[in-house]
Amino acid sequence: MANTQVDTLLFLLDQCYNRPAWHGPNLNASIRGVGAKQAGWRPQPGRHSIAEQAVHAAYWKYVVRRRLRGEKRGSFPLEGSNWFLLPDKLTERAWNDYQQLLAEQHTLLRQAVAGLGGGRRTALTKDQLRRISGIAAHDVYHAGQIRLLRALYEGRA
Repeated sequence: MANTQVDTLLFLLDQCYNRPAWHGPNLNASIRGVGAKQAGWRPQPGRHSIAEQAVHAAYWKYVVRRRLRGEKRGSFPLEGSNWFLLPDKLTERAWNDYQQLLAEQHTLLRQAVAGLGGGRRTALTKDQLRRISGIAAHDVYHAGQIRLLRALYEGRA
């Protein structure tokens, strides 16, 4: 019998990352069509780029997955944590790699959430619910920031 909490959380994760949502563009839709030049652009020195937003989101998907599974630190593909300083001038290859990293981390997070409760109607802990719903909200938050960066980039002189 399916775990309705897990099913609901998977639906929420997907809606905020790559499935249609009532609120507008999700995280994946917010980066769709962005090229490397735009992804590396900063509105001001010291502000985060679209690429940094995407890698940051990938990192926190990794953190939530690791915490859900009780895994140790150290397996994120990039060196560092939280905000990664990326070059302003990205190659298309590097930008594609960052997008792939985000997609992979989402898939791995989904797998971890799907495995909770062993497919039974086992109630999840408040901490599990908080982390999973929080990472979904995190995706929508950064989708909005990326949409704003896109608008600023497209309207710049």
